[in-house]
Amino acid sequence: MIAFDFKNNKRHVHFIGIGGISMSGLAEILHHNHFIVSGSDMKESKITQHLREIGIPVTIGHSKENIQGADVVIFTDAINLDNDELRGAIEAKVDLIDRASFLGMLMKNYKKSIAVSGTHGKTTTTSMISCMIRNLKEDPTILLGGELDEIKGNVRFGKKELFLTEACEYKANIVKYFPTTAIILNMDEDHLDYFDNMDHIYRTFLQYGQNIPPEGYLVLNIDNTYVQKLIPEVQAHVVTFSIQQEADYQAKNIRFSEAGLASFDLYYHGNFIRPIHLKVMGLHNIYNALAAIASVHENGLDFDLAIQGLESYRGVHRRLEYKGSKNGISVIDDYAHHPTEIQSTLHALRQAAQGKIYCVFQPHTFTRTKLLLDGFAHSFHEADSVIITDIYAAREKDYGDIHSKTLVDAINKIGDHAQYLADFDEIVDFCKKKLQPGDTLLTMGAGDVYLIGEKFLEN
Repeated sequence: MIAFDFKNNKRHVHFIGIGGISMSGLAEILHHNHFIVSGSDMKESKITQHLREIGIPVTIGHSKENIQGADVVIFTDAINLDNDELRGAIEAKVDLIDRASFLGMLMKNYKKSIAVSGTHGKTTTTSMISCMIRNLKEDPTILLGGELDEIKGNVRFGKKELFLTEACEYKANIVKYFPTTAIILNMDEDHLDYFDNMDHIYRTFLQYGQNIPPEGYLVLNIDNTYVQKLIPEVQAHVVTFSIQQEADYQAKNIRFSEAGLASFDLYYHGNFIRPIHLKVMGLHNIYNALAAIASVHENGLDFDLAIQGLESYRGVHRRLEYKGSKNGISVIDDYAHHPTEIQSTLHALRQAAQGKIYCVFQPHTFTRTKLLLDGFAHSFHEADSVIITDIYAAREKDYGDIHSKTLVDAINKIGDHAQYLADFDEIVDFCKKKLQPGDTLLTMGAGDVYLIGEKFLEN
Protein backbone atom coordinates (compact mmCIF):
# COMPACT_ATOMS: atom_id res chain seq x y z
CA MET A 1 0.00 0.00 0.00
CA ILE A 2 1.31 3.46 -0.91
CA ALA A 3 1.58 6.23 1.66
CA PHE A 4 -0.44 9.42 1.55
CA ASP A 5 2.66 11.61 1.33
CA PHE A 6 2.64 14.65 3.64
CA LYS A 7 5.13 16.36 1.31
CA ASN A 8 2.50 16.65 -1.42
CA ASN A 9 0.34 18.97 0.67
CA LYS A 10 -0.88 21.28 -2.10
CA ARG A 11 -3.81 18.96 -2.78
CA HIS A 12 -7.37 19.72 -1.76
CA VAL A 13 -8.86 16.84 0.28
CA HIS A 14 -12.62 16.71 0.86
CA PHE A 15 -14.23 14.53 3.57
CA ILE A 16 -17.80 13.22 3.10
CA GLY A 17 -19.10 12.63 6.63
CA ILE A 18 -16.49 14.84 8.28
CA GLY A 19 -18.55 15.03 11.49
CA GLY A 20 -17.58 11.51 12.52
CA ILE A 21 -15.06 11.22 15.34
CA SER A 22 -12.44 9.44 13.21
CA MET A 23 -13.05 11.45 10.04
CA SER A 24 -12.75 14.75 11.90
CA GLY A 25 -9.46 13.61 13.44
CA LEU A 26 -8.05 12.65 10.04
CA ALA A 27 -9.17 15.99 8.63
CA GLU A 28 -7.42 17.82 11.48
CA ILE A 29 -4.19 15.89 10.89
CA LEU A 30 -4.16 16.93 7.22
CA HIS A 31 -5.10 20.50 8.11
CA HIS A 32 -2.22 20.59 10.60
CA ASN A 33 0.10 19.43 7.81
CA HIS A 34 -1.05 22.34 5.60
CA PHE A 35 -3.35 20.49 3.19
CA ILE A 36 -6.42 22.25 1.82
CA VAL A 37 -9.24 20.49 3.69
CA SER A 38 -13.02 20.75 3.39
CA GLY A 39 -15.92 18.54 4.41
CA SER A 40 -19.63 17.94 4.59
CA ASP A 41 -22.04 16.20 6.94
CA MET A 42 -25.77 15.68 7.32
CA LYS A 43 -26.12 17.59 10.58
CA GLU A 44 -24.50 20.16 12.77
CA SER A 45 -22.60 19.01 15.85
CA LYS A 46 -19.94 20.13 18.29
CA ILE A 47 -17.43 18.48 15.97
CA THR A 48 -18.48 20.43 12.86
CA GLN A 49 -18.47 23.65 14.87
CA HIS A 50 -14.96 22.90 16.14
CA LEU A 51 -13.69 22.18 12.62
CA ARG A 52 -14.95 25.55 11.40
CA GLU A 53 -13.31 27.27 14.37
CA ILE A 54 -9.88 25.90 13.37
CA GLY A 55 -10.34 26.89 9.74
CA ILE A 56 -11.84 23.84 8.01
CA PRO A 57 -14.99 24.76 6.01
CA VAL A 58 -17.88 22.36 6.62
CA THR A 59 -21.12 22.24 4.62
CA ILE A 60 -24.30 20.77 6.09
CA GLY A 61 -26.01 18.59 3.50
CA HIS A 62 -24.52 16.69 0.58
CA SER A 63 -24.26 18.16 -2.93
CA LYS A 64 -22.01 17.72 -5.96
CA GLU A 65 -21.08 21.38 -5.58
CA ASN A 66 -19.33 20.61 -2.30
CA ILE A 67 -16.51 18.71 -4.01
CA GLN A 68 -15.62 21.40 -6.54
CA GLY A 69 -11.86 21.85 -6.65
CA ALA A 70 -11.16 18.68 -4.65
CA ASP A 71 -8.26 16.47 -5.76
CA VAL A 72 -9.07 13.65 -3.32
CA VAL A 73 -12.38 12.66 -1.70
CA ILE A 74 -12.46 10.57 1.51
CA PHE A 75 -15.71 8.86 2.49
CA THR A 76 -16.97 6.77 5.41
CA ASP A 77 -18.70 3.39 5.56
CA ALA A 78 -21.98 5.20 6.22
CA ILE A 79 -21.94 6.86 2.78
CA ASN A 80 -24.11 5.05 0.23
CA LEU A 81 -23.40 4.77 -3.49
CA ASP A 82 -26.31 7.09 -4.26
CA ASN A 83 -24.72 9.94 -2.27
CA ASP A 84 -24.58 13.07 -4.46
CA GLU A 85 -21.00 13.93 -3.56
CA LEU A 86 -19.77 10.39 -4.06
CA ARG A 87 -21.49 10.20 -7.45
CA GLY A 88 -20.09 13.62 -8.34
CA ALA A 89 -16.56 12.47 -7.51
CA ILE A 90 -16.99 9.37 -9.67
CA GLU A 91 -18.29 11.43 -12.58
CA ALA A 92 -15.47 13.96 -12.23
CA LYS A 93 -12.92 11.14 -11.91
CA VAL A 94 -11.63 12.55 -8.63
CA ASP A 95 -9.49 10.15 -6.56
CA LEU A 96 -11.77 8.33 -4.10
CA ILE A 97 -10.45 6.69 -0.91
CA ASP A 98 -12.52 5.07 1.84
CA ARG A 99 -11.70 6.12 5.40
CA ALA A 100 -10.02 2.86 6.41
CA SER A 101 -7.76 2.72 3.35
CA PHE A 102 -6.83 6.34 3.89
CA LEU A 103 -5.92 5.67 7.52
CA GLY A 104 -3.79 2.73 6.37
CA MET A 105 -2.00 5.00 3.90
CA LEU A 106 -1.49 7.64 6.57
CA MET A 107 0.31 5.15 8.84
CA LYS A 108 3.03 4.79 6.24
CA ASN A 109 4.21 8.33 7.00
CA TYR A 110 5.39 7.25 10.47
CA LYS A 111 8.43 5.25 11.51
CA LYS A 112 6.41 3.29 14.08
CA SER A 113 2.66 2.80 14.38
CA ILE A 114 0.54 1.18 17.08
CA ALA A 115 -3.00 0.10 16.17
CA VAL A 116 -5.48 -1.06 18.82
CA SER A 117 -8.13 -3.55 17.66
CA GLY A 118 -10.71 -5.85 19.20
CA THR A 119 -14.45 -6.04 19.61
CA HIS A 120 -14.34 -4.21 22.95
CA GLY A 121 -12.00 -1.76 24.69
CA LYS A 122 -10.30 -0.05 21.74
CA THR A 123 -10.90 3.55 22.80
CA THR A 124 -9.98 2.94 26.44
CA THR A 125 -6.77 1.07 25.61
CA THR A 126 -5.74 3.68 23.04
CA SER A 127 -6.40 6.37 25.64
CA MET A 128 -4.29 4.54 28.23
CA ILE A 129 -1.41 4.34 25.76
CA SER A 130 -1.91 8.04 24.99
CA CYS A 131 -1.31 8.87 28.64
CA MET A 132 1.87 6.78 28.57
CA ILE A 133 3.44 8.24 25.43
CA ARG A 134 2.13 11.79 25.05
CA ASN A 135 5.18 13.38 26.69
CA LEU A 136 7.83 11.27 24.97
CA LYS A 137 10.62 12.87 22.96
CA GLU A 138 9.28 11.01 19.90
CA ASP A 139 6.35 13.48 19.98
CA PRO A 140 3.62 11.01 18.93
CA THR A 141 0.61 11.65 16.72
CA ILE A 142 -2.56 10.23 18.28
CA LEU A 143 -6.00 9.53 16.79
CA LEU A 144 -8.75 8.43 19.20
CA GLY A 145 -12.34 7.26 18.83
CA GLY A 146 -13.33 9.33 21.87
CA GLU A 147 -12.36 12.50 23.70
CA LEU A 148 -9.51 12.41 26.21
CA ASP A 149 -8.85 15.42 28.44
CA GLU A 150 -5.10 14.71 28.57
CA ILE A 151 -4.78 15.46 24.82
CA LYS A 152 -7.63 18.01 24.80
CA GLY A 153 -9.85 16.05 22.43
CA ASN A 154 -9.55 13.10 20.07
CA VAL A 155 -6.41 14.04 18.15
CA ARG A 156 -2.86 15.05 19.02
CA PHE A 157 -0.44 16.36 16.41
CA GLY A 158 3.14 15.15 16.56
CA LYS A 159 6.12 14.37 14.42
CA LYS A 160 6.67 11.39 12.10
CA GLU A 161 8.24 9.02 14.64
CA LEU A 162 5.19 7.40 16.25
CA PHE A 163 1.51 7.11 15.32
CA LEU A 164 -1.17 5.68 17.62
CA THR A 165 -4.70 4.88 16.46
CA GLU A 166 -7.69 2.62 16.90
CA ALA A 167 -8.37 -0.11 14.33
CA CYS A 168 -12.02 -1.00 13.84
CA GLU A 169 -12.98 -4.38 12.41
CA TYR A 170 -16.32 -3.25 10.92
CA LYS A 171 -16.58 -4.18 7.22
CA ALA A 172 -13.14 -5.82 7.61
CA ASN A 173 -11.49 -2.39 7.76
CA ILE A 174 -8.61 -3.73 9.82
CA VAL A 175 -7.22 -5.67 6.86
CA LYS A 176 -6.38 -2.30 5.30
CA TYR A 177 -4.00 -1.43 8.15
CA PHE A 178 -0.31 -2.35 8.34
CA PRO A 179 0.95 -1.11 11.74
CA THR A 180 4.31 -2.07 13.18
CA THR A 181 2.55 -3.04 16.44
CA ALA A 182 -0.98 -4.44 16.48
CA ILE A 183 -3.04 -5.14 19.61
CA ILE A 184 -5.96 -7.58 19.51
CA LEU A 185 -7.89 -7.24 22.75
CA ASN A 186 -10.65 -9.78 22.10
CA MET A 187 -13.02 -11.20 19.50
CA ASP A 188 -16.76 -11.44 20.01
CA GLU A 189 -19.93 -11.59 17.92
CA ASP A 190 -20.70 -8.09 16.67
CA HIS A 191 -21.36 -6.14 13.46
CA LEU A 192 -23.45 -9.05 12.21
CA ASP A 193 -24.97 -6.78 9.57
CA TYR A 194 -21.62 -7.36 7.81
CA PHE A 195 -20.03 -10.50 9.28
CA ASP A 196 -21.67 -13.87 8.65
CA ASN A 197 -20.61 -15.50 11.93
CA MET A 198 -17.70 -15.84 14.36
CA ASP A 199 -15.64 -17.74 11.82
CA HIS A 200 -15.91 -14.78 9.44
CA ILE A 201 -14.83 -12.44 12.25
CA TYR A 202 -11.90 -14.71 13.14
CA ARG A 203 -10.71 -14.92 9.52
CA THR A 204 -10.79 -11.13 9.28
CA PHE A 205 -8.61 -10.73 12.38
CA LEU A 206 -6.34 -13.48 11.08
CA GLN A 207 -5.77 -11.60 7.83
CA TYR A 208 -5.04 -8.48 9.85
CA GLY A 209 -2.56 -10.37 12.03
CA GLN A 210 -0.84 -11.71 8.94
CA ASN A 211 -0.35 -8.12 7.72
CA ILE A 212 2.14 -7.52 10.55
CA PRO A 213 5.72 -8.17 9.36
CA PRO A 214 8.06 -10.59 11.16
CA GLU A 215 9.90 -7.68 12.77
CA GLY A 216 6.61 -6.23 14.05
CA TYR A 217 4.71 -7.01 17.27
CA LEU A 218 1.33 -8.69 17.66
CA VAL A 219 0.04 -8.14 21.21
CA LEU A 220 -2.59 -10.77 22.03
CA ASN A 221 -5.03 -11.50 24.87
CA ILE A 222 -4.64 -15.26 25.21
CA ASP A 223 -7.58 -15.51 27.62
CA ASN A 224 -9.79 -15.08 24.57
CA THR A 225 -10.01 -18.43 22.75
CA TYR A 226 -10.29 -16.93 19.28
CA VAL A 227 -7.37 -14.55 19.82
CA GLN A 228 -5.19 -17.39 21.11
CA LYS A 229 -5.90 -19.38 17.93
CA LEU A 230 -4.02 -16.75 15.90
CA ILE A 231 -0.60 -17.53 17.36
CA PRO A 232 0.56 -20.35 15.05
CA GLU A 233 -0.89 -18.59 11.98
CA VAL A 234 1.10 -15.33 12.08
CA GLN A 235 4.70 -14.32 11.37
CA ALA A 236 5.01 -11.30 13.65
CA HIS A 237 6.69 -11.43 17.04
CA VAL A 238 3.83 -12.51 19.34
CA VAL A 239 3.51 -10.85 22.75
CA THR A 240 0.89 -12.29 25.12
CA PHE A 241 -1.04 -10.89 28.07
CA SER A 242 -3.43 -12.60 30.47
CA ILE A 243 -5.21 -12.63 33.80
CA GLN A 244 -6.03 -16.34 33.89
CA GLN A 245 -2.79 -18.04 32.78
CA GLU A 246 0.94 -17.65 32.30
CA ALA A 247 1.81 -15.03 29.70
CA ASP A 248 4.51 -12.50 28.83
CA TYR A 249 2.54 -9.87 30.76
CA GLN A 250 0.25 -11.10 33.52
CA ALA A 251 -1.93 -9.55 36.21
CA LYS A 252 -2.04 -11.34 39.56
CA ASN A 253 -3.52 -10.56 43.00
CA ILE A 254 -6.35 -8.49 41.52
CA ARG A 255 -8.27 -6.33 43.96
CA PHE A 256 -10.78 -3.47 43.95
CA SER A 257 -11.14 -0.48 46.27
CA GLU A 258 -14.41 0.55 47.92
CA ALA A 259 -14.89 2.92 44.99
CA GLY A 260 -14.43 -0.01 42.58
CA LEU A 261 -11.02 1.09 41.30
CA ALA A 262 -8.84 -1.77 40.09
CA SER A 263 -5.36 -2.73 41.32
CA PHE A 264 -3.12 -5.68 40.48
CA ASP A 265 0.45 -6.95 40.59
CA LEU A 266 2.24 -6.88 37.24
CA TYR A 267 4.38 -9.87 36.25
CA TYR A 268 6.67 -9.93 33.22
CA HIS A 269 7.91 -13.32 32.01
CA GLY A 270 6.99 -14.71 35.44
CA ASN A 271 8.87 -12.04 37.40
CA PHE A 272 7.13 -9.56 39.71
CA ILE A 273 7.55 -5.97 38.49
CA ARG A 274 5.41 -3.84 40.81
CA PRO A 275 1.83 -3.22 41.95
CA ILE A 276 -0.34 -1.06 39.70
CA HIS A 277 -3.22 1.10 40.92
CA LEU A 278 -5.69 2.19 38.24
CA LYS A 279 -8.04 5.14 38.54
CA VAL A 280 -10.74 3.30 36.59
CA MET A 281 -13.17 0.52 37.46
CA GLY A 282 -13.64 -2.99 36.18
CA LEU A 283 -11.87 -6.25 35.39
CA HIS A 284 -12.04 -5.37 31.69
CA ASN A 285 -9.81 -2.36 32.34
CA ILE A 286 -7.12 -4.64 33.76
CA TYR A 287 -7.02 -6.39 30.37
CA ASN A 288 -6.85 -3.00 28.66
CA ALA A 289 -4.04 -1.92 30.96
CA LEU A 290 -2.00 -5.08 30.29
CA ALA A 291 -2.35 -4.55 26.53
CA ALA A 292 -1.25 -0.94 26.87
CA ILE A 293 1.78 -1.82 29.00
CA ALA A 294 2.85 -4.62 26.67
CA SER A 295 2.65 -2.51 23.51
CA VAL A 296 4.70 0.42 24.82
CA HIS A 297 7.24 -1.71 26.71
CA GLU A 298 7.94 -3.80 23.61
CA ASN A 299 8.53 -0.51 21.77
CA GLY A 300 11.22 0.59 24.20
CA LEU A 301 9.41 2.44 26.98
CA ASP A 302 10.59 1.31 30.42
CA PHE A 303 8.15 0.02 33.00
CA ASP A 304 8.40 2.99 35.35
CA LEU A 305 7.50 5.55 32.66
CA ALA A 306 4.76 3.33 31.25
CA ILE A 307 3.13 2.70 34.62
CA GLN A 308 3.46 6.32 35.66
CA GLY A 309 1.45 7.33 32.60
CA LEU A 310 -1.05 4.50 33.08
CA GLU A 311 -1.74 5.39 36.70
CA SER A 312 -2.46 8.98 35.65
CA TYR A 313 -5.25 7.83 33.32
CA ARG A 314 -8.66 8.83 34.67
CA GLY A 315 -10.86 7.64 31.84
CA VAL A 316 -12.12 8.83 28.50
CA HIS A 317 -15.46 10.53 27.96
CA ARG A 318 -18.45 8.15 27.70
CA ARG A 319 -16.59 5.19 29.27
CA LEU A 320 -17.96 4.83 32.82
CA GLU A 321 -17.82 8.61 32.94
CA TYR A 322 -19.02 10.31 36.11
CA LYS A 323 -21.26 13.15 34.93
CA GLY A 324 -22.21 14.61 38.30
CA SER A 325 -24.68 14.18 41.14
CA LYS A 326 -28.04 15.62 42.11
CA ASN A 327 -29.65 15.23 45.56
CA GLY A 328 -27.21 12.43 46.38
CA ILE A 329 -27.90 10.57 43.13
CA SER A 330 -24.85 9.83 40.94
CA VAL A 331 -25.10 10.02 37.16
CA ILE A 332 -22.77 7.77 35.12
CA ASP A 333 -22.60 7.46 31.34
CA ASP A 334 -21.13 4.61 29.32
CA TYR A 335 -20.78 3.79 25.63
CA ALA A 336 -21.54 0.07 26.06
CA HIS A 337 -23.77 -1.21 23.27
CA HIS A 338 -22.93 -4.94 23.16
CA PRO A 339 -24.00 -7.60 25.72
CA THR A 340 -20.43 -8.30 26.82
CA GLU A 341 -19.77 -4.59 27.34
CA ILE A 342 -23.02 -4.12 29.27
CA GLN A 343 -22.17 -6.98 31.64
CA SER A 344 -18.65 -5.61 32.21
CA THR A 345 -19.92 -2.09 32.88
CA LEU A 346 -22.64 -3.18 35.31
CA HIS A 347 -20.29 -5.58 37.11
CA ALA A 348 -17.72 -2.81 37.57
CA LEU A 349 -20.34 -0.34 38.77
CA ARG A 350 -22.00 -2.83 41.13
CA GLN A 351 -18.79 -3.10 43.14
CA ALA A 352 -18.87 0.64 43.83
CA ALA A 353 -22.59 1.47 43.92
CA GLN A 354 -24.05 2.20 47.35
CA GLY A 355 -27.73 2.03 46.45
CA LYS A 356 -29.75 0.82 43.49
CA ILE A 357 -28.60 1.04 39.88
CA TYR A 358 -31.19 2.38 37.44
CA CYS A 359 -29.94 1.60 33.95
CA VAL A 360 -31.30 3.44 30.90
CA PHE A 361 -30.23 1.58 27.78
CA GLN A 362 -30.54 2.74 24.18
CA PRO A 363 -30.03 -0.19 21.78
CA HIS A 364 -27.72 0.63 18.87
CA THR A 365 -28.81 -0.54 15.39
CA PHE A 366 -31.71 -2.84 14.56
CA THR A 367 -29.42 -5.60 13.29
CA ARG A 368 -27.39 -5.85 16.49
CA THR A 369 -30.51 -5.79 18.66
CA LYS A 370 -32.21 -8.53 16.65
CA LEU A 371 -29.26 -10.90 16.21
CA LEU A 372 -27.91 -10.55 19.78
CA LEU A 373 -31.32 -10.36 21.48
CA ASP A 374 -30.74 -13.30 23.84
CA GLY A 375 -27.34 -11.93 24.87
CA PHE A 376 -28.85 -8.52 25.59
CA ALA A 377 -31.67 -10.09 27.61
CA HIS A 378 -29.16 -11.78 29.95
CA SER A 379 -26.77 -8.82 30.30
CA PHE A 380 -28.69 -6.57 32.74
CA HIS A 381 -28.78 -8.89 35.75
CA GLU A 382 -26.72 -6.58 38.00
CA ALA A 383 -29.01 -3.60 37.42
CA ASP A 384 -31.91 -3.09 39.84
CA SER A 385 -34.14 -1.48 37.25
CA VAL A 386 -33.81 -1.25 33.46
CA ILE A 387 -35.41 1.26 31.11
CA ILE A 388 -35.15 0.54 27.40
CA THR A 389 -35.66 3.45 25.04
CA ASP A 390 -36.03 3.41 21.26
CA ILE A 391 -33.38 1.77 19.10
CA TYR A 392 -30.81 4.22 17.75
CA ALA A 393 -30.85 3.44 14.03
CA ALA A 394 -27.40 4.88 13.19
CA ARG A 395 -26.66 3.73 9.63
CA GLU A 396 -29.71 1.44 9.28
CA LYS A 397 -33.33 1.60 8.14
CA ASP A 398 -36.21 0.33 10.29
CA TYR A 399 -37.85 -2.65 8.56
CA GLY A 400 -40.21 -3.23 11.48
CA ASP A 401 -38.87 -6.66 12.46
CA ILE A 402 -37.41 -5.65 15.83
CA HIS A 403 -38.47 -3.15 18.51
CA SER A 404 -37.23 -2.13 21.94
CA LYS A 405 -40.40 -3.68 23.40
CA THR A 406 -39.13 -7.05 22.14
CA LEU A 407 -36.01 -6.63 24.27
CA VAL A 408 -38.10 -5.57 27.27
CA ASP A 409 -40.17 -8.74 26.98
CA ALA A 410 -37.02 -10.87 26.69
CA ILE A 411 -35.51 -9.29 29.82
CA ASN A 412 -38.69 -9.71 31.86
CA LYS A 413 -39.09 -13.30 30.68
CA ILE A 414 -35.88 -14.37 32.44
CA GLY A 415 -36.91 -12.68 35.68
CA ASP A 416 -35.19 -9.29 35.55
CA HIS A 417 -37.23 -6.09 35.50
CA ALA A 418 -37.38 -3.80 32.46
CA GLN A 419 -39.80 -1.32 30.97
CA TYR A 420 -40.06 0.62 27.73
CA LEU A 421 -40.08 4.42 27.70
CA ALA A 422 -39.49 6.27 24.45
CA ASP A 423 -39.49 9.95 25.40
CA PHE A 424 -36.31 11.26 27.06
CA ASP A 425 -38.21 13.83 29.13
CA GLU A 426 -40.54 11.10 30.36
CA ILE A 427 -37.51 9.03 31.41
CA VAL A 428 -36.08 12.00 33.30
CA ASP A 429 -39.40 12.50 35.13
CA PHE A 430 -39.54 8.81 36.00
CA CYS A 431 -36.02 8.90 37.42
CA LYS A 432 -36.74 12.03 39.46
CA LYS A 433 -39.66 10.24 41.12
CA LYS A 434 -38.03 6.85 41.67
CA LEU A 435 -34.35 7.39 42.50
CA GLN A 436 -33.29 7.97 46.10
CA PRO A 437 -30.07 9.40 47.62
CA GLY A 438 -27.28 6.84 47.17
CA ASP A 439 -28.76 5.46 43.95
CA THR A 440 -27.00 5.59 40.56
CA LEU A 441 -28.48 6.60 37.22
CA LEU A 442 -26.53 4.85 34.46
CA THR A 443 -27.15 5.88 30.85
CA MET A 444 -25.75 3.38 28.39
CA GLY A 445 -25.49 3.11 24.60
CA ALA A 446 -23.61 4.43 21.58
CA GLY A 447 -26.25 6.96 20.52
CA ASP A 448 -27.50 10.12 22.25
CA VAL A 449 -28.76 8.45 25.46
CA TYR A 450 -26.24 10.53 27.46
CA LEU A 451 -28.62 13.48 27.05
CA ILE A 452 -30.94 11.87 29.61
CA GLY A 453 -28.29 12.11 32.33
CA GLU A 454 -27.54 15.70 31.38
CA LYS A 455 -31.25 16.61 31.50
CA PHE A 456 -31.57 14.92 34.91
CA LEU A 457 -28.69 16.97 36.30
CA GLU A 458 -30.00 20.20 34.77
CA ASN A 459 -33.44 19.69 36.29
